[in-house]
Amino acid sequence: MAQEKKFYLTKGGLEKLKKELQDLNSLKISKTKGEVPKIWHSEDLNPEYLSFQEDLSFLESRIMELKYILRNTQLIKPPPKEKQNIVQLGAKVLVEIDGQKDEFEIVGTLEANPTVGKISNESPVGRILLGHKVGDAVLVSSPVKTIYKIKKIKYQTS
Repeated sequence: MAQEKKFYLTKGGLEKLKKELQDLNSLKISKTKGEVPKIWHSEDLNPEYLSFQEDLSFLESRIMELKYILRNTQLIKPPPKEKQNIVQLGAKVLVEIDGQKDEFEIVGTLEANPTVGKISNESPVGRILLGHKVGDAVLVSSPVKTIYKIKKIKYQTS
């Protein structure tokens, strides 16, 4: 049996997915409690029925996807104090690139949003920063070679 993928989530990200699942389950119940359109409209399939089935199918596939993700979630927690000087999942990393400072939070792929400074642990920059310490300079080749000098690492305590 193939090993299932792990999804790394912050506490906030986990709560967001649980809420989405709850909302979708409620929507599915309300959709199926109402009047279901008739299959046939004269001799042709009823377009309303087809639309209803399509919506239901989409809802069910997203519900199954969320259940799979939640079953395979690993919560991102701050490392012990003595390891908080190393970049790991959940770290906010202040870096310097060509004299410019930038800060990233290293998160799992589901929560990555580079526009707000959240990068995935699987992205080229995230993957290279993992395991490094303040003072390290790492070379990222994507698509241009850039040196990221790590200035500060911090972890949020919940």
